[in-house]
Amino acid sequence: MQYTQLGSSDLRVSRICMGCMGFGDARNGQHSWTLDEAHSREIIRRGLELGINFFDTAIAYQSGTSEQYLGRALRDFARREDVVVATKFLPRTPEEIAAGVSGRQHVENLVNTSLRNLGTDYIDLYIYHMWDYATPLHDILEGLSRVVQAGKVRYVGISNCFAYQLAKANALPEREGFPKFVSVQGHYNLIFREEEREMAKLCAEDNIAMTPYSSLAGGRLSKHPGETSRRLEEDSYARLKYDATAAQDAEIISRVAQLADRRGVSMTEISLAWLLTKVTAPVVGATKLHHVEGAARAVELALTAEECAWLEEPYVPHALVGVMAQNTPAAAGERHVWTTGGQTIADKI
Repeated sequence: MQYTQLGSSDLRVSRICMGCMGFGDARNGQHSWTLDEAHSREIIRRGLELGINFFDTAIAYQSGTSEQYLGRALRDFARREDVVVATKFLPRTPEEIAAGVSGRQHVENLVNTSLRNLGTDYIDLYIYHMWDYATPLHDILEGLSRVVQAGKVRYVGISNCFAYQLAKANALPEREGFPKFVSVQGHYNLIFREEEREMAKLCAEDNIAMTPYSSLAGGRLSKHPGETSRRLEEDSYARLKYDATAAQDAEIISRVAQLADRRGVSMTEISLAWLLTKVTAPVVGATKLHHVEGAARAVELALTAEECAWLEEPYVPHALVGVMAQNTPAAAGERHVWTTGGQTIADKI
């Protein structure tokens, strides 16, 4: 495994971040394909054995049970100081807004819930899951500042935002003394490269780490044409993101398969090796041991500039999909129904 600095922070992270959305009690979430605790522990333990020290979860994943599974596994298999734990918090709910719960109090309430779920005294990287158009940015940043000052959070990150929003969010701390966002978690992979328009340039200039999700496009970049899996069949959210562009993406996926055969490696290794030339640490979900093993091998695979260019050549611009397609003031209150505090989360995006 290789390690690197997470942006401007002092966090030393593995080049692969284990995504934990696939862990948690499926009865308490929107994904039928999630792993129970015993199988989640196997994946986490194997990741640790392979040198992965960076783990990403969220309070939204299976009503907090993903956080709980991860926290218990790390407590049993690792020393707390040897791992970097990232989790994410949601926007305020309509009920919180109606009750007058401020953005500052909302952040403090959710971080306390995540700390209990994880069974830890602090979170290394606390991530603003998506832009909250109903809450002033100042309130969110003040809340994050308070939890950092209290020692509950070491650094803050952001996810699912536009480059202008990240620039705006990191300008305010310069005036107010709030913590800056040291990382961004966006949608980025070989068949969805819209982050290269502005976000990648901003991050390169300002030393903000990119830790993208959907790094294998919901499995599409890890399977030969015609192959399927339970997740490919049952992940309706991934289908929403990728089915509309399946025809234009097929040529890239075919090239990944061809290069994998030529190099004698898996498609996972090719896809992630390409992404590792662009970002700090992709978030890679794993629900089988060979998933995490393939991700770890990708770190050692060096693609040539010619191979990268060949993989990239068929790409055509894509429309925004998923979270970002609804990340506008008009859609924010219409598309999301959240409950927090460890209760069920209905995510309609």
